[in-house]
Amino acid sequence: MRVVSIISTKGGVGKTTTAANLGGLVADAGLRVLLIDLDVQPTLSSYYQLAHRAPGGIYELLAFNERRLEQLVSRTAITGLDLVLSNDDRGELNTLLLHAPDGRLRLRHQLPILAPLYDLVLIDTQGARSVLLEMAVLASDLALSPVTPEILAARELRRGTLQLIEDISPYRRLGIEPPPLTLLINRVHPVSSNAKLIRQALRDVFASHVGVHVLDTDVPAIEAYPRASTSGLPVHRVEYRQPLGRVAPAALETMRALAGELFPAWRERFALVTGKHNEPRGARHGERA
Repeated sequence: MRVVSIISTKGGVGKTTTAANLGGLVADAGLRVLLIDLDVQPTLSSYYQLAHRAPGGIYELLAFNERRLEQLVSRTAITGLDLVLSNDDRGELNTLLLHAPDGRLRLRHQLPILAPLYDLVLIDTQGARSVLLEMAVLASDLALSPVTPEILAARELRRGTLQLIEDISPYRRLGIEPPPLTLLINRVHPVSSNAKLIRQALRDVFASHVGVHVLDTDVPAIEAYPRASTSGLPVHRVEYRQPLGRVAPAALETMRALAGELFPAWRERFALVTGKHNEPRGARHGERA
């Protein structure tokens, strides 16, 4: 089971959109995906229509160490895509975990109950430094951070997100290695050359930092993404062909490339996803990858 936290100490960079669309693409490839919504503003929890709503969610998982998945896990209308809802309406978890001896490690300790059931866990986080954010990172194999194509955003990422990774490095004494940080350039204007410049600027900014990688895949600023969100669908189902005359590739092509770069072992599965809401060839929900 791979565990990826989608993080940024800056809000509005596209974390929830990335989590929802990446999860949808991977699920449509026949893999079993769990979304965990750690944001007190539960946008991810309402992105997809639910086929089944569990009585509990993230509060029960973290506050009470609930391990019965039928109490925690909701099913979305997307086959193979499940969700642990954000239900910490009063924002109590940060305070609770701050004072708990195992606060920053609680999610990490709970994840083994999910390993037999899921191939991928995607954790959406709030856009601010918090105990919950540190907990998500410490539970992850990889931290994925969207960044908009502006040099000021890159500098803020260095001050905030990279500092977070450095601040949790003392957990190495417990045998917990902070995950590598992968940067995704998000909302690139289709006719702008900024993406290449920003990618190189990001590489220059983080050249001295081991474990920081800038993805080759960029996510263009196209209207398919807000349209998919409004429809409650993965973006690759909404736009699976490149519109005539547009420079930016189809959303399906972008999401295939992103998923393939993040999870190369599953790249052949992603190539079979058509976006036409049909079953891909290969394993389906419930079959081990």
